[in-house]
Amino acid sequence: MEFFRYRNKLTPERGRLLISEPFLPDPNFERTVVLLCEHNEEGSFGFVLNKPSILKASEVMDELKNFEHEVFVGGPVQQDTLHFIHRSDKIENGEPILENIFWGGTFDQVLLLADTKQLQPGEIKFFLGYSGWGPGQLDEELEQDSWIVCDFVTEELLFETEAGLMWRKALANMGGRFSVYANYPVDPNLN
Repeated sequence: MEFFRYRNKLTPERGRLLISEPFLPDPNFERTVVLLCEHNEEGSFGFVLNKPSILKASEVMDELKNFEHEVFVGGPVQQDTLHFIHRSDKIENGEPILENIFWGGTFDQVLLLADTKQLQPGEIKFFLGYSGWGPGQLDEELEQDSWIVCDFVTEELLFETEAGLMWRKALANMGGRFSVYANYPVDPNLN
């Protein structure tokens, strides 16, 4: 949409958020918040944080039988794979994304912690699939104003904010004109 030129100056990088512009027509990313886990010349990938699936972790993997918490749709790529981010110091070998936030880790520890109820839903998020972009693809989408890059990322936003409120909250946290975008209706004709 030509009237919606906001050109935020931040560039994508690991640990930043991609917030979909208010009228992005792609149903995979409508009103989504994506945590970027990697961005380099080979491409980018991350997880949609606010798109819950209809499944619980125990339904996705038998080994997680005692973990009755929701699983999120991480993106449209390889939705038959299970990924996770966490903020638990009990899970080793995670890839640091931000301070105290990790992608992946030793899955046997996750299973043990979940089985013994030492892992709480506010410490881990599971995703089916992921969001991925080939070389230069995300940069093109940024040029088309499909995404707003945000570096105001908190553990509270990632792990404690209700999925249905996360998109608005992420924009509101940025302040200024982004606070206004947070209140745009889903259908601009309803305005």
